[in-house]
Amino acid sequence: MTTSTIVLIVVVAVVAILLIATIAWVARNKRIQHRRVEAGNIRDKAAEQSHKVGQREALADETAAKGRAAQAKADAKAAHATGLQHQAEMRRNDAATARDEVNQEFERADTMDPDTHTNGDTPRQDSETRETPRGTPAGKQGPPPMPRSG
Repeated sequence: MTTSTIVLIVVVAVVAILLIATIAWVARNKRIQHRRVEAGNIRDKAAEQSHKVGQREALADETAAKGRAAQAKADAKAAHATGLQHQAEMRRNDAATARDEVNQEFERADTMDPDTHTNGDTPRQDSETRETPRGTPAGKQGPPPMPRSG
């Protein structure tokens, strides 16, 4: 082979290597550019989703606040109901004590009254307990029941 042929082969080989390197470099740059564009698209979608997630978090926080407010209201009502129950029990106890005192006074009056005919062994009848039925004014009881002839 001649020197010019060898030089020509070397030049063609160098050009081929440079051409392959250039094609590889261009392909690599295109791939990098494509990945940059794809990453930018992913970031845009993530930013959009981040905004939606922020709205969902705000809604969740608002719902939690409403739940806490409702729970506080329920707790306050429960405390109020407990207070009313306690007050009712106190009033019931006071009324029972007052009823016992009134009945003791009636019994004391019965022991002092010579016209009262009660047998100590016989329990008092409803009309003898001196309890005023609801809806009738105190002290407006009717006359004692008359024995029936039968």
